[in-house]
Amino acid sequence: MRMTIAAVGRMKAGPERELVARYLDRAVGGGKPLALTGFEVIELSESRASSSASRKADEAKALRASLPDGIVVALDERGKSVGSEAFAKQVLRWRDDGRSSVSFVIGGADGIDPAFVSAADLVLSFSPMVWPHQLVRIMLAEQLYRTTTILSGHPYHRGD
Repeated sequence: MRMTIAAVGRMKAGPERELVARYLDRAVGGGKPLALTGFEVIELSESRASSSASRKADEAKALRASLPDGIVVALDERGKSVGSEAFAKQVLRWRDDGRSSVSFVIGGADGIDPAFVSAADLVLSFSPMVWPHQLVRIMLAEQLYRTTTILSGHPYHRGD
């Protein structure tokens, strides 16, 4: 099953981009025996529309066009909060159900268009707080790596 992060906004070269790459490289290695592949990032330009609603609508259209067919997970502060093990089990269920891909969507500065969020298969929250998209991307990349370690029994995850 192909794993994709789709993010509105481009991450500049620097430690944040390097950290995302490091976690995703680890996820690639850990994911292969689990039939989890890809672990790629799609970066989309932020809309230049004049209003927040128009920007979100433009960005949602670009997101829809860039995503592979499959599960769509929107990251939003109003979404469901789950632990790492529950997250890993959900990924495993999707894989075992024969799903071809899962795309995790990180919105731009204005967030994600409400219609896009409503249409997502799952809406996840890392916190009710709003985080910069660079940090969300890092946290998501780390959770994808953590998922591969949980599913393979690797000692990286030391949860209960």
